[in-house]
Amino acid sequence: MQSSEGLDAAWTLQTTGLLRTALNLLVISQSISGWSISTRMTAHLDPKKLAALSSGLPWTGDDRRRGARHVWFLNAAFDRIGFDTALQRVAERPARDPFAFVVTPNVDHLVRLQTESVLAHLYAQAWLTVCDSRVLELIADLSGEALDVTTGADLTAALFEGVIKPDEPIVVIGGDESVIAGLKARYGLSDIRWHEPPMHLRHKPDAIAECAAFVAENPARFTFLCVGSPQQELVAEACLERGDCTGLGLCVGASLDFLSGKARRAPKWLQTLRLEWLFRLAEQPRRMWKRYLVDGSRILVLWWRWRRDRQRVSALEQRLFDQL
Repeated sequence: MQSSEGLDAAWTLQTTGLLRTALNLLVISQSISGWSISTRMTAHLDPKKLAALSSGLPWTGDDRRRGARHVWFLNAAFDRIGFDTALQRVAERPARDPFAFVVTPNVDHLVRLQTESVLAHLYAQAWLTVCDSRVLELIADLSGEALDVTTGADLTAALFEGVIKPDEPIVVIGGDESVIAGLKARYGLSDIRWHEPPMHLRHKPDAIAECAAFVAENPARFTFLCVGSPQQELVAEACLERGDCTGLGLCVGASLDFLSGKARRAPKWLQTLRLEWLFRLAEQPRRMWKRYLVDGSRILVLWWRWRRDRQRVSALEQRLFDQL
């Protein structure tokens, strides 16, 4: 018969083994999804707050939010805020603050996130991450997750219509002459500072550095990065690495095309029905068919795997509780 000390030792070893297994599974799952837990969880924190917390001192500044900060869905983290709050935070951020940027992941981005590790690294550095897809909102709702939608196009439109002053400088990276002319004509803007980078920007580090240098040389409250993903996020990262850029960068893809009149956006009723993707497919079939009909359909496989993994983690948690 084992002594009480022996039983205690056996129980400790068994519990430790289970905990180690749980931690290994979590590390493996995070490695597969390409996310760094420590980086992502602290990406939005103020450095002064991090210093205070790490030293054990009380934090007396303002907390940006209460409760859970993120919605973790399909291996990505979205800020748990609605459109009005997102707009307010963007509008109220001081123009002279060190550069930060906003990302707007959609279905295409989450699908590519599984194979393009660079996206996870770039998203982890974002100041704000909001959902750009009503299809993702629907899938999240079916999964019991509340995921608010703040599309890049809606956020950009709200800034031009109610926040940006006609005579204040704004920076645009991407687009063409028709986009710039359309924005000036529609909103009466007098100080658009535009840089047109070359094609295939992702594979041209010198051109990315030139974009960041342009942002540094033309300080503005808002910089609109409109060169597609992941090019626009790479430019944002280059701005961060320089250390002398200010203001807020918004990675908003084709948003300025819609506002300038270069491209048509789906009517509101189609957006409400979550069929904006179908409208864009009809408008640009040769460009969009693979993105929406082939690549986009992979979100269903990703969703199935995510639900399966969540069930496995829940079962593991139950096993741990049963053993304690």
